[in-house]
Amino acid sequence: MRVLVVEDERVLADAIATGLRREAMAVDVAYDGAEALEKTGYIDYDVIVLDRDLPRVHGDEVARRLVADRSASRIIMLTAAGDVDDRVAGLDLGADDYLAKPFAFLELIARVRALGRRSAPALPPVLERAGVRLDPGKRLVTRNGAEIALTKKEFAVLEELLRADGAVVSQEDLLDKAWDEHIDPFTNVVRVTMMTLRKKLGEPQVIETVPGVGYKL
Repeated sequence: MRVLVVEDERVLADAIATGLRREAMAVDVAYDGAEALEKTGYIDYDVIVLDRDLPRVHGDEVARRLVADRSASRIIMLTAAGDVDDRVAGLDLGADDYLAKPFAFLELIARVRALGRRSAPALPPVLERAGVRLDPGKRLVTRNGAEIALTKKEFAVLEELLRADGAVVSQEDLLDKAWDEHIDPFTNVVRVTMMTLRKKLGEPQVIETVPGVGYKL
């Protein structure tokens, strides 16, 4: 899942980003509304965690522009104001969800995951194919009933392959969904991660390389 955190309080923004990355999400950060609009102009995010009170371009205006541009990104709006009128106003702007500060981080994770599922075609909460079973909520992977310990990136890559439901996933798509904007597009990190993932999943191999195209499970 690719997430953009838009929050002008840098300590909070970085803490949210770090926490989401621990959940195997690819996270970028913008510290004001103008930077957020710049990033959304060339990156398709699954979910945007959007603070309402932003400098340069207000969070309300960011939401309006995203809706006007028919962005497929789901928006969860954060604000220090938590009364009903504020929640209604945020939702009327086009936000999909609303969370008042201070909030429990576990609740934010759950809401981001829920919105991520809504940004793509409906899939069961537990993904399964070829004996490989992945539970995003529990961060649990098994093959034929045996639990497999994966790194965050291996988990994210496997989740994208399972979500593709047998279709080929390109290296570019894997970089886009499992890593953030700072990754070198010419890196071999996908190939290396795929090698370790195949080794951990064991025999017979279930991940197929499609030369010149990508990978599929």
